[in-house]
Amino acid sequence: MAHLIKDATRALVRALQLRLAPRGVSFGHWAFLRILWETDGLTQRELSREAGVMEPTTFAALKAMQRRGYIQRRRFSGNRRKVHIFLTAKGHALKQGLVPLAEEVNRVALRGVRASDTIVVRRALLAVIANLAADETRFADARRRRQPQRLQAR
Repeated sequence: MAHLIKDATRALVRALQLRLAPRGVSFGHWAFLRILWETDGLTQRELSREAGVMEPTTFAALKAMQRRGYIQRRRFSGNRRKVHIFLTAKGHALKQGLVPLAEEVNRVALRGVRASDTIVVRRALLAVIANLAADETRFADARRRRQPQRLQAR
């Protein structure tokens, strides 16, 4: 199962990359844009967590996105340490041209697949994701319980 999902993911990513490249948008930027189109103003740390990447990766991507005029960083007076990321008008405008590309990839990927099969696959994948997230939580909880008390206090 994992190999099939990995191969499907790789093919989906590649298909989207081929469509994004002529517009000068990398797949890495796409991931952050997609999140910000839904929830603008996240902190850099929150954005890293949502994208599932390490903070240095996020920092580098955001630096490039800022140079391209897609985002701006803001600090608020209440907490000068947190950097919030906001889309610029240019970043917002990208949505209109890029989302249809992702929708096209989905259509191509599902060509010849019955709608009822698509529903079943979607439901199954959501269950896989939920099951593995719950397993990760249980694993992390069990690990914390096994650590000596003085390490838990840190």
